[in-house]
Amino acid sequence: MVHGTHAFHYPSLDSRFNKVFNTAMINHTKIVMNKVLESYNGFEGIKRLVDVGGGLGVNIHLITSKYPNIHGINFDLPHVIQHVPSYLGVEHVGGDMFESVPKGDVILMKGYLAKC
Repeated sequence: MVHGTHAFHYPSLDSRFNKVFNTAMINHTKIVMNKVLESYNGFEGIKRLVDVGGGLGVNIHLITSKYPNIHGINFDLPHVIQHVPSYLGVEHVGGDMFESVPKGDVILMKGYLAKC
């Protein structure tokens, strides 16, 4: 809990915090995924990849840029998805991972804290 609300929902209540949080997530994602994509080839052959808690879609965008055969699904809370930029090969879907997750060949969950 953060200020009386679920940690994943708090950014929707504080736009200043939301901006700082998103900037941190983007920078962290770029550092980690660029290294992963340099050395890991396990994304080959995947047709549909769902990034759960994908935020602004940077992670799935980096993957689909290297592997354009992948249809990427960026899945996050509706208040997050409403601010995402458009990326070629990426579909943005709003929802709650504790209720359901879109289907895919691979479900990717990078750096999330369960039931915070």
